[in-house]
Amino acid sequence: MCKKIFIAATGQHCGKTTISLSLMHLARKRYKRVGFIKPIGPKCIEYRGLTMDMDAAMMAGVYNLDEDAHLMSPMTLTPGLTRRFLDGEISPDYPRKVILTAIEELEKKNDFLIIEGAGHGGVGSVVGMNNAAIASLTKAPVLMVTGGGIGSVIDAVELNLALYKEANADVRCIMVNKLVAEKRGRSLAYLCKAFAGKGITVTSAFDFSPILADPTLQHVAELLVLPLMGDPSERSRICHTIQLGASSSQRVIDHLGDSTLLIVTSSRDELIVTASSLHHIPDFKKRLTGLIISGHAPMSNITLQILIDSRIPYIRIEETSSVVFSLLREHVSKIGPDDAEKIELINLMAEQYIDFDAIDAML
Repeated sequence: MCKKIFIAATGQHCGKTTISLSLMHLARKRYKRVGFIKPIGPKCIEYRGLTMDMDAAMMAGVYNLDEDAHLMSPMTLTPGLTRRFLDGEISPDYPRKVILTAIEELEKKNDFLIIEGAGHGGVGSVVGMNNAAIASLTKAPVLMVTGGGIGSVIDAVELNLALYKEANADVRCIMVNKLVAEKRGRSLAYLCKAFAGKGITVTSAFDFSPILADPTLQHVAELLVLPLMGDPSERSRICHTIQLGASSSQRVIDHLGDSTLLIVTSSRDELIVTASSLHHIPDFKKRLTGLIISGHAPMSNITLQILIDSRIPYIRIEETSSVVFSLLREHVSKIGPDDAEKIELINLMAEQYIDFDAIDAML
């Protein structure tokens, strides 16, 4: 018989996919066959000829689940689908039927199945299958991921619990993620008090980690919809600091932060040449992840040649430095299949922070 768990969240950016990755890693240490499905896919990509939710595609790629990829993202919310559903062009029973069929097939093939929701409890309501309804349909115990804090966590959980209760879904655990390390014990103590009368276990996941929150070079390139030039093997490097190269070259170089993504105007030939020339030095390479070269002004031929020869990762964009800086500072990074450094770290942290024995026992 296949054990299964539904990974819910109180909202976006709680770290739901990080928890799913963690549970995949931990479950595979105990069970021979571990599967994954994301029933509702709001953010889709092409993966090996299939249109899939990006998180399902990542799981397929990272954990070699290509054989089941056609089952892992059964209901994709592609452009125009919600209008077709509301116009009656898609049968009202179709989402329920296609999701249940895929889950039943995966249950036959696996000993442990992770079912990941999308966003908060109400996502999917537009096609009659929100997260709470899917959890109820699949009869999977629910683990609800939330961000750190006390008051905000209680408010968000209560709002979502109402929907899960209405759907008769079985919420068994609240997992608090992105905790502030020095407030961890106190936050958990108060949250346990808050939910003591509801029969719901409160547990914790990770402390807030800039490494997991910050984007990789590949994510930046995808966000800007531009190619990442230079050494392709460095695409998974994490950008912990985003810095404008506005002062003198020497001052910029001397004040680089940890793993800096440097935004430099294309007319600053001397700074581009300096950064490129120093790229082969290990200590400097640790501090400078790559360059974003912005603006309409062309670089000189010799500057461009030095840049290319150095193989330093860079993105060329015509927007101004200030526009690019503002866009990147507001960006929230998601984990992708090429983020080897982040995924390896998640697996190591999962073994330290997540009590899989307790989660497994409650299923």
